[in-house]
Amino acid sequence: MRGKVVVVTGGTSGIGQVAAEQLAGQGARIVLIARNKARAEATLERLRKAGAAVEHTAHLADLSSIAATKRVAAEIAAAEPRIDVLINNAGALFNRRQLSPDGLEMTFAVNHMAYFVLTEGLRGRLAATPMARVVSTASGAHQGAVLDMDDLQSAKAYSGFSVYGRSKLCNILWTREVARRFEGAGVTANCLHPGFVATRFGDGSGGALQAIMPLAKLLAISPKKGAETIVYLASAPEVTGVTGKYFYKCKPVEPSDEARDDAVAAWLWAQSVKLAGGVDAAAA
Repeated sequence: MRGKVVVVTGGTSGIGQVAAEQLAGQGARIVLIARNKARAEATLERLRKAGAAVEHTAHLADLSSIAATKRVAAEIAAAEPRIDVLINNAGALFNRRQLSPDGLEMTFAVNHMAYFVLTEGLRGRLAATPMARVVSTASGAHQGAVLDMDDLQSAKAYSGFSVYGRSKLCNILWTREVARRFEGAGVTANCLHPGFVATRFGDGSGGALQAIMPLAKLLAISPKKGAETIVYLASAPEVTGVTGKYFYKCKPVEPSDEARDDAVAAWLWAQSVKLAGGVDAAAA
């Protein structure tokens, strides 16, 4: 990874932080996108210790906001002539329905739209970098989930974990579609299930779900273990040219039937373009 530039969301804690540190240790220069300035600075210090030979950087943005995500993508595109790897890892789960600054259901906004908008904003830089990779954190929670085309924002009925599962289904469907759209540009896109990991995830979800998280995490794997597939997809020569796949424990596995429905993937893409206010021609 020496000399390569890796953009990471959700990199100030948990598996994202571990992955960023390990990739920095391999020689990569890390470009963080973080919401919290103090955590960003603390992570930069950790990255300097892991990979002191390069100058890691951080950009602040609330990825639940489409405008903020577009802004930070434009900032990074202007500052970085190349992007070798984009790691979409920021995610959240909410026990009660909340709305983003754009009026979208918050889980959908953070877990899907941020991936979509950021990747589109960096599309030009990725396509200009030989053998660039997009790596996105999905989840086994997509199993059993089905998108309701008449209620994409979960306004009719809301259950925190069910909505989270649908957002992770979106990640896999979107990965298949973006891989298809990157075809011929030399950019690969894959997603992964990291396993159930003991991180800060779910700590702010609220309600009963937040209350049971500490007990559930007693059975969880470590962030170091959970980050393995992210690091593998970002750096391993074995996955050069592999695209549109869903990985678990560093191996491609089949997601659910719903996650392999290319017609739904195309529909989700079209909806995402509308919700994002279009796709910038410069980014594409």
